Amino acid sequence: MTKPQVHIFTDGAARGNPGPGGYGIVMEWVGKPYRKEFSKGYKHTTNNRMELLAVIEALKKLKNPETTAVVFTDSKYVADAVEKGWVFNWEKKGFKDRKNVDLWIEFLKEYRKHKVKFKWIRGHNDHPQNERCDQLAVEASKASRLLIDSGFEGASNGLF
Repeated sequence: MTKPQVHIFTDGAARGNPGPGGYGIVMEWVGKPYRKEFSKGYKHTTNNRMELLAVIEALKKLKNPETTAVVFTDSKYVADAVEKGWVFNWEKKGFKDRKNVDLWIEFLKEYRKHKVKFKWIRGHNDHPQNERCDQLAVEASKASRLLIDSGFEGASNGLF
């Protein structure tokens, strides 16, 4: 039996950067008519945090260990950090002088459970799933009840 393959499309947004933000996710099971969408909004965050959080939350939704997943993102920050191996070097150095350490640590935990590849796609370039993720992220950032990004707000207040 072949392992399922999932295509994950993600996007993050922050209005003001930092400011209200959100992420959008579209997940598709390759070869099956299975598609799900997810999004959440936060009161005060950054675009990069939302880009990374979208990937983390999508990976958390994969129920079977060792799932093969391709993450399509318009974030060079996320795609290059993984595909060029930067995040693994940051980890070896204890994430010294790095931003978003809480999310990178969480990302690595989820990433290592599966077989994940990243594909960078140009944002706002008529890619249907990426455009949908952008729409979900922006809508989430405008929701009436926004969550607290404690990793960002705690760090910016000198608590971490």
